[in-house]
Amino acid sequence: MKVYKSIEEFNIDGDTAVTIGTFDGVHTGHKVIIEQLKNAAKKINGESVILTFFPHPRMVLYPDDNELRLLNTINERIEMLKDAGIDHLIIHPFSKEFSRLSSTEFVRDILVNKLNVAKLVIGYDHHFGRHREGSFKHLQELAPLYDFSVEEIPAQEVQQVNISSTKIRKSLLNGEIHAANKFLSYHYFIKGTVVDGNKMGRTIDFPTANIKIDEWYKLIPAKGVYAVKVKLNNSIYDGMLNIGNRPTLNENDNETIEVNIFNFDDDIYNKEIQIEFYEKIRNEEKFEELSVLKKQLEIDKQQVIQILN
Repeated sequence: MKVYKSIEEFNIDGDTAVTIGTFDGVHTGHKVIIEQLKNAAKKINGESVILTFFPHPRMVLYPDDNELRLLNTINERIEMLKDAGIDHLIIHPFSKEFSRLSSTEFVRDILVNKLNVAKLVIGYDHHFGRHREGSFKHLQELAPLYDFSVEEIPAQEVQQVNISSTKIRKSLLNGEIHAANKFLSYHYFIKGTVVDGNKMGRTIDFPTANIKIDEWYKLIPAKGVYAVKVKLNNSIYDGMLNIGNRPTLNENDNETIEVNIFNFDDDIYNKEIQIEFYEKIRNEEKFEELSVLKKQLEIDKQQVIQILN
């Protein structure tokens, strides 16, 4: 897969099958669109192209709204789309100027003149152009004028629920890991660097690795204790992870992410670590003494072992 940092970098002569979207999470619905895109490219003897954007349009159009968090960092999205077998990935910088293109200008100047689109594949209820004025109906009107065809993929469902990145984000923020993982068709994960902590866990025989997430916009699930798998140095370990403010220690200011890796005692400071979420087992709680916390962690560990096995 070739990756381009803007539409201007893309320059091929042949016909293309194109799809457009943020593809945050590269979830089950996205994968259906991608498979149809690849099939469409084969039928026209052309190449498959995904046009996506970064930053996320909402971050540009509503800069004062800092609440949006994404399921993937841009590097994670690139790797996941690479695994999907696409020929070309264009990551165009989204800007206010770009957002002012009318839907007709977008089709004519971008899809036709820049990307050589012969077949356009879009997801259900896709809108584009200034004020999201462009729709599937509008594309059907423009397609014969600019000599391309368009196909809309129906909404994908898991247990009669339409899949969307927004619904997956809400599931994670509610601690509903099972629902999120079903929508994604993989275990939600975070990556970060192991940093120095207060080492309190060692005093109660539950040492933890404190994780710093490198990208501020990466979504962190709800506070609580989770059953997780830990990927480190090409190995996979079982573990339990806590997200929260460590109320037992009266540390109520900064949210921390710390994981107790089972049967592991190596020095991993400054190393990258990946955490895959399997299930939330309880909310974060405040305990009156460290001895009570230790007893609860022992119960938590046995529950995590049962879940992961």
